[in-house]
Amino acid sequence: MEQPRATEKISHGMPVFFIEKGKTFAWYSENHHGNGITAVLVKTSGPDEQDALVEMDPELFYKPAYLAPSGWIGIRVDTGDTDWSQIEARIEQSWAYAATPRLREQFGR
Repeated sequence: MEQPRATEKISHGMPVFFIEKGKTFAWYSENHHGNGITAVLVKTSGPDEQDALVEMDPELFYKPAYLAPSGWIGIRVDTGDTDWSQIEARIEQSWAYAATPRLREQFGR
């Protein structure tokens, strides 16, 4: 699903997805600093949700370097068993966390 008012650009060598006022809602990460992981990085509601996701499935979810303290989670897409509907839902939720209340209301989220 395409996210409203989304734009893509390259930042730190990776595709990054923004909405108005430059608020980031998703990153594509491939072998960041040699970690060997290919993942989608998205915002969460905060540390409690991050911890719950990692505890629920540590093979899928991880706390990405540099972004984890700001509430981001990594979702691996290199395991050969990617649930793309889950990725889509997480990106949509991340968009909602990054969007202004006006923008969320405008697009019914």
